Amino acid sequence: MVTPDTPLAVRVRPQKLEEFVGQKHILGEGKLLRRAIVSGKVPSLIFFGAAGTGKTTLGLIVAKSLEAEFHYLNAAFSSVAEVKKIIIEARKRLAQDGKKTVIFIDEIHRFNKLQQESLIPDTERAGINLIGATIYTPYYYLIPSLISRSIVGEFKPLQTQEIMFILKRALKDKELGLGNVDIQITNKALEYIAVASSGDARKALGALEIGAFSTPVSRDRKIVFNLDTAQESIQKNIFYDRDRRYHYDTISAFIKSVRGSDVDSALYWLAKMIKGGEDPRFIARRLVILASEDIGNAHPFCLVLATSCFKAVECVGPPESDLILAQTTIYLASSPKSNSAYLAIDRAKRAVEEEETKQVPSHL
Repeated sequence: MVTPDTPLAVRVRPQKLEEFVGQKHILGEGKLLRRAIVSGKVPSLIFFGAAGTGKTTLGLIVAKSLEAEFHYLNAAFSSVAEVKKIIIEARKRLAQDGKKTVIFIDEIHRFNKLQQESLIPDTERAGINLIGATIYTPYYYLIPSLISRSIVGEFKPLQTQEIMFILKRALKDKELGLGNVDIQITNKALEYIAVASSGDARKALGALEIGAFSTPVSRDRKIVFNLDTAQESIQKNIFYDRDRRYHYDTISAFIKSVRGSDVDSALYWLAKMIKGGEDPRFIARRLVILASEDIGNAHPFCLVLATSCFKAVECVGPPESDLILAQTTIYLASSPKSNSAYLAIDRAKRAVEEEETKQVPSHL
């Protein structure tokens, strides 16, 4: 139930598929997921991607399009027994009223394999639709039998213009948004919020709401929402996990940037890891490997420098180690590259494995 105290991001959620913003790669005209929703033939769905990109909202839209009862659960605080209870109620509802049920399980990756397996038999029955949501890649955390029965959709961070559109729509909405509040907001303020939210519509709408209602009213009874207000209303969102998908994606982007001699990109990914709390020793170790694997004998000193970097980082620690990592990154990215040693030892190992074992010649 929506009340005046309900957060703006919840109040202005789109109710129809036509109102949904973003994710055109899976919801554009002719795309499988859109066709399934429009046709009313919706199998189990798995949504994955960053927070605030519309996973729960689309789940609600699916339930509404099917004229189904919607049940929201969070796997971190729920059990399979609770899911089973909802399923039993869903069967009764279907038998008595002919009404379907959508079960939305947020953070579904928190269910173990046995718990996930127990969902399959019941959710395959008519009248029950399972929608699982997670910020992580489901192929690593969900069982294949659940994935094979589902349409899997990746939700990407919203683009700046899409966030701007959502903010402007909320400002105009007189029924559920801020349309009845006299707000004078600049385009620079809106753009700042859109960029700083990093593709998270919920974060952007939350910043707009807190900025609007925490700003003193001017003499002419208006709320002046300028760039300063925007900067005070939102903090830059740096999503980074130290042991899962984004950890590996980011270090991969960092190494490939150094390998490609793109100094600016390499420093950007380095800064993201540092701000995300990555262990500087992990970064330094990867630089040591890169110095031999990708630079090699094109510039042998790089291995000496990278090894010194690792030892220095161990001795000094953050935040001073940030400078050591940056210095080494710039030097390695600017150096000539050669993977000849990597390719040579790889071929030699294959020869040992695949060819006839050679005896050591007597003269050696």
